[in-house]
Amino acid sequence: MAAIALCGLLPQCTGSAPPAPTSAPTETSSRNVAPEPAAVARVTAAELGTTWHRDCPVTPAQLRRVTLTYLGFDDRPHRGELIVNQELVAQVIGVFDRLYRLEFPIERMQPVAQYRGGDDELSMEDNNTSAFNCRRIPGSGNWALHAYGRAIDINPLLNPLVDHGRFEPRNAGVYLDRRRIEPGLLHAGDAAVRAFTDAGWRWGGDWKSPVDYQHFERR
Repeated sequence: MAAIALCGLLPQCTGSAPPAPTSAPTETSSRNVAPEPAAVARVTAAELGTTWHRDCPVTPAQLRRVTLTYLGFDDRPHRGELIVNQELVAQVIGVFDRLYRLEFPIERMQPVAQYRGGDDELSMEDNNTSAFNCRRIPGSGNWALHAYGRAIDINPLLNPLVDHGRFEPRNAGVYLDRRRIEPGLLHAGDAAVRAFTDAGWRWGGDWKSPVDYQHFERR
């Protein structure tokens, strides 16, 4: 997937912005509707589609489909799916239960196989939260941790990857200004970021280059 040039001065980046939040999520907030319990299932190569192929570093047997409840931008609970490494299932369930109780909103959550050719750019442009995708790190040839089911990208349109004046996805220019505070964005010290880091995950927003605000990984 190709990154594109950074757009001018950040306050001048164009694009429509969602409504400003009325309040920030807190650890003590609660929902009127309790989350439906997570469900875990095995996956097949056919179900993984173009996101898996025979030279991938894990087999379908090492992956699990985790169906989770998340809070949508409509302030209602929804069910979504992540494909993750079987070793991380319990952690993923715990983290997303915490995000739900924090009232941290997620726009959509479906496997990248739902997008034509398993295209990560299309998934990011759609602000789709996802995990497994057997792909390499652009420019390095090394497997991305997504190829092991050990990385999750959260609201990637709102939380782009920025690298030496370039960014992904290509429609994320307005969100390069990290002073924005509307729901779904991730900032250092946020309770939503701590939901991952307290469980031992690394956040790409702490990196120097690239800075990957959407990305969490667990080796």
